[in-house]
Amino acid sequence: MRTILMTAALAALCSTAVLAADAAAGKAVYDKSCKTCHGPDGTPPAGMVKAMGVKDFKTTDFSAAAIKSAVTDGKGKMKPVSSVTGASLDNVAAYVQSLKK
Repeated sequence: MRTILMTAALAALCSTAVLAADAAAGKAVYDKSCKTCHGPDGTPPAGMVKAMGVKDFKTTDFSAAAIKSAVTDGKGKMKPVSSVTGASLDNVAAYVQSLKK
């Protein structure tokens, strides 16, 4: 019985590690798909703030779910970014959250 419990615990630990988002990989996705509007460091250009209402990622808290929803479904004037899916979506959400100081 103890062996089964240890195996289940190890399996849970391993699956969590596999599912963990990678902010470093998310930076590459962000640089390709997000930085034009949201700025290279998460601070959007003034023109994008005025035209689109883009928020500053460095000063505003966003949940991973909110980030993923905005990317997948769009938000306000932002259109969905259909090229960012799966692990890339998780990774870019982790990267955006890492920008908050």
